Amino acid sequence: MLHPAFAPNNVAVVTGAASGIGLAASRHFASLGLRVVLADLAGERLDKAAAEVAAVAPAGAQHVVAVPTDVSRLEDLEALERETRRRFGEVHVLMNNAGIQPGSAILGALAAWEATIGVNLWGVINGARTFAPGMVAHGKAAVIINTGSKQGITTPPGDPAYNVSKAGVKVFTEALEHELRNTAGSQVHAHLLIPGFVYTSLTAHGRTEKPAGAWTAEQTVDFMMESLARGDFYILCPDNDVARATDERRILWAAGDIVENRPPLSRWHPKYGEAFKAFLEKDRD
Repeated sequence: MLHPAFAPNNVAVVTGAASGIGLAASRHFASLGLRVVLADLAGERLDKAAAEVAAVAPAGAQHVVAVPTDVSRLEDLEALERETRRRFGEVHVLMNNAGIQPGSAILGALAAWEATIGVNLWGVINGARTFAPGMVAHGKAAVIINTGSKQGITTPPGDPAYNVSKAGVKVFTEALEHELRNTAGSQVHAHLLIPGFVYTSLTAHGRTEKPAGAWTAEQTVDFMMESLARGDFYILCPDNDVARATDERRILWAAGDIVENRPPLSRWHPKYGEAFKAFLEKDRD
């Protein structure tokens, strides 16, 4: 069973499409007969990705196009939308997936903060704002998929800029779905993809083989498609190390910091370590 937006000859636009989840999604969409626009930074990697996607598309290269795009630049996203309409017409699937993680510290380099938020958050906001009006206007089933992160929900210490950007994606996507479902005539829905540990160039950190605990990008896309067919908004992906039940307990504990008036990030606070461990094990057989 497929979400109706993924009908053959419909149009999908994927940012961050040159590698990882974006490339896996582009291949999958093309294999279903969609016309696919791959958006990423210009270069050999994008060209190679487009060739890979064309190889699995029933109509080949005539249904696949690569458009060099820096999603941190509004003008690039506007040019992407214009080129998509010129080549293929109306858009049915938008996957705002481009993301970076250069690393950050609270008082660290401002450039890392600006780059991370520019790509991860503004890329999503401007991508949705640029494409959504046309997607609503054509009146057909359509989806906007924004790639978030569990780090945007439980916000672990270590990379605050990334956490802030992905927390922003979560909040924006929730507001976007509320707006879309309350727009007269809209057949567009937003969805938040929340990957688990996925082996990609972003997470490899020099490793050349997939860790046993990680999912592949293809597994993540398969799970995403199943979730979209069910109509799930929150696409909370497990992996080979972390089951959904564990994610649920971690998310509940993070929300409990406010409700219970604990210190922020109490999961990593020395006074709450044992309490968190007990909470995680609660109700387990």
